[in-house]
Amino acid sequence: MKKKLPGLLLISLLSLSFNASADKAILAGGCFWCMEADFEKLTGVTSVVSGFTGGILQNPTYSGNHTSHYEAVEISYDPTKVSYKKLLDYYWQHIDPFDDKGQFCDKGPSYLSAIFVASEQERQIAEQSKLQITKEFPNNKVVTPILNTSVFYPIKGKESYHQDYYKSNPIRYKAYRWNCGRDKRLKAIWGEKQAVTGHVEKTANYSKPTQAELKQKLTPLQYKVTQKSGTEPSFKNEYWDNKQAGIYVDIVSGEPLFSSSDKFKSGTGWPSFTKPLAPQNVLEKEDRGFFGVRTEVVSNKANSHLGHVFNDGPKPTGLRYCINSASLRFIPKQDLEKEGFGEYAKLFKD
Repeated sequence: MKKKLPGLLLISLLSLSFNASADKAILAGGCFWCMEADFEKLTGVTSVVSGFTGGILQNPTYSGNHTSHYEAVEISYDPTKVSYKKLLDYYWQHIDPFDDKGQFCDKGPSYLSAIFVASEQERQIAEQSKLQITKEFPNNKVVTPILNTSVFYPIKGKESYHQDYYKSNPIRYKAYRWNCGRDKRLKAIWGEKQAVTGHVEKTANYSKPTQAELKQKLTPLQYKVTQKSGTEPSFKNEYWDNKQAGIYVDIVSGEPLFSSSDKFKSGTGWPSFTKPLAPQNVLEKEDRGFFGVRTEVVSNKANSHLGHVFNDGPKPTGLRYCINSASLRFIPKQDLEKEGFGEYAKLFKD
């Protein structure tokens, strides 16, 4: 004879089951190398796994048979820091929703875009999100389907090198991404709207001051670092050991750049972060100089030199953004609302 579960216990188990699935999302947007790289920079995302989904074939492989499957990523996220809706807003701005043959330079069924939903609530959010894009582009057909979630097969075994490929093979990854025209096409579609947070509107019409104005506004060190790609002394700068909670913005434009939540003690003597707070505001450039080829990071609107990014950081990103204090202004969490950055206050709630 089967025993009945007490009502309260049953509700608790159902709640646990719902919460376990609510913090994961499966999205397809072409090359999973790029999807993984983009989503691991998003605040609130805890991990991104590359794999296949949507097909009937069991245990598909990259180099073997993955017929009828999509290249996709399984995203684990903290819903207290980033909502499912925000996740989809970010997703749209990192794919081409009008391509019915694939994504960017990659063509074929496995490279098509798709949103996989695990519940009716997710479906409703996804439908509303897609409708918004359709209204925004009335002359284009949004071809990205919304499908029921099916088994997700992570890339593993001999093909596990595809996981975090952008970290383990940064030069080849960047060359592939550039040659594929992904970022060029994204900019053509979304322009200034390609963003992680709503704060982009506040700097959308930003006009950089003249060099003469900047010399008046900035200290000599701030000007040297941001405008002449200088480097401040290690351990003798404002924020290298700052332990306060808050965000760091560009000293020139005010663009939100980094969060104290992602700051760590690197031992280098400069502020170090595992990822940007707003990835669209932190751009990467190849820096060929005395120290060889490095990856420089600059702010999007003001083109301020910030520092460099290295592949020797801690988990979950494995990255170290080594940033000059002179290029930053710190806003403590208690001042976020009055400074106009209230949307970030939720990052620091106890």
